Amino acid sequence: MNRRSWKVLTIFVLLSFLLSGCYYFSAKKEIANAEKLLSELKGAGGETLTPYEYCSAEKFLEMSKTELSEENDGKTAKGFAERSKSGSEVGLAEVKKKK
Repeated sequence: MNRRSWKVLTIFVLLSFLLSGCYYFSAKKEIANAEKLLSELKGAGGETLTPYEYCSAEKFLEMSKTELSEENDGKTAKGFAERSKSGSEVGLAEVKKKK
């Protein structure tokens, strides 16, 4: 292989490592945000007032953590964390309507 081919290969490998790391850290951030919203929902009485939204948010958060830790799939984990956040937000809105 010539020198140019080695440079292109090296750049490709570095970019692939950098991009895979970006998904990991963004997924960790989304999981932390989802945990915060879920705890807010729980504190507002979401378990009893909006059981569907609470259960949905809880399970999506659980799936997100599993994907990140066991499967090392940051992209999928981030998607599940976003769904968990969405469920918690809807649950919080419903709780505010009922109170």
